[in-house]
Amino acid sequence: MSIFDQAPGHIRAISPYVPGKPITQLARELDLDPATIIKLASNENPRGMSPRARAAVEAALSGVALYPDQFELVNLLAERLGVGREQIILGSGSNDILDLTARAFLMPGRSAVSSQYAFPIYVISTLAAGGENIVTPARHYGHDLVAMAAAVRPDTRLIWIANPNNPTGTFLSYAALRRFIEALPRDVVVMLDEAYNEYLAPADREESVAWIRDFPNLVITRTFSKVYGLAGLRVGFGVASPEVADLLNRIRMPFNVNNLALEAARAALDDHLFLAESYALNRRGMEQLVAGFKRLGLEYIPSYGNFIAVQVGNAPVVNEKLLRQGVIVRPVGVPGFLRITVGLEQENARFLVALDKALHS
Repeated sequence: MSIFDQAPGHIRAISPYVPGKPITQLARELDLDPATIIKLASNENPRGMSPRARAAVEAALSGVALYPDQFELVNLLAERLGVGREQIILGSGSNDILDLTARAFLMPGRSAVSSQYAFPIYVISTLAAGGENIVTPARHYGHDLVAMAAAVRPDTRLIWIANPNNPTGTFLSYAALRRFIEALPRDVVVMLDEAYNEYLAPADREESVAWIRDFPNLVITRTFSKVYGLAGLRVGFGVASPEVADLLNRIRMPFNVNNLALEAARAALDDHLFLAESYALNRRGMEQLVAGFKRLGLEYIPSYGNFIAVQVGNAPVVNEKLLRQGVIVRPVGVPGFLRITVGLEQENARFLVALDKALHS
């Protein structure tokens, strides 16, 4: 028996997460100049980090020899969200909070429910905690709340919901989502992943954090990796009832967010102009991509995030042709579809030209 076989079966059963291909990796594989490659694969902000965040990182460099102090960012988030500081959990990206929640509430003999076409980390975190993952069929490429409610068993302790959903970009109205939570047993934790919350149109938004007063079984996660442009610094946060937050903070590593990330996040929260400009850029870019898909006669899934899934037929072949043109997008497990991050205007235009060529060559 090999050392591999000594690991528990639920660990060996995990399929590793495959991230979007880095520019440097594609450059090595195809001997391309990295400067000629565009990456529209990982839902990063194409503008980069905000000027205020950059200045904060530069100012914080002198303190990297010291261990981080999360106090100021926790206080700022609590103040902005109208909750107690004891309700905030910081994470190395919001993925960290997802994993902490699975570890806190799942174990062998317990189950979690997720939707088809959901973020792969949900399955990975469930299996890593020893739980069983129940996948319900998608409805119009998004969550079917009726099916998810029906899938809840006596041993179910966690439900995974992303809103907007990654990778399909679908959106659940907050009214429907609240009715769903109200009908659930109170011993089932609802993990509401709102990584793309800031890309929602104002008419679609609701401050779901206020729901935690009514639903102590609700955990909400958000991130600085998307609209705030801090993906490489790895900082996100969760909001929960004091009791749940206490559990997650017990198993959270004490210095899981570094000094530079803490200062960048604090500064990014106050860079309202950068946030507004990034939102507007995304709206224009989404319109640009949708218009291009219509010209090419392609079906797509209407998206509420900073990415869009388009149907291209043989997705692996089309993806390979795009890579050879120095354009990185993402196959995401939806048969026939590729997911494209909304980029800068010139990046979107180049992608559409490359896609036309890939489809007709």
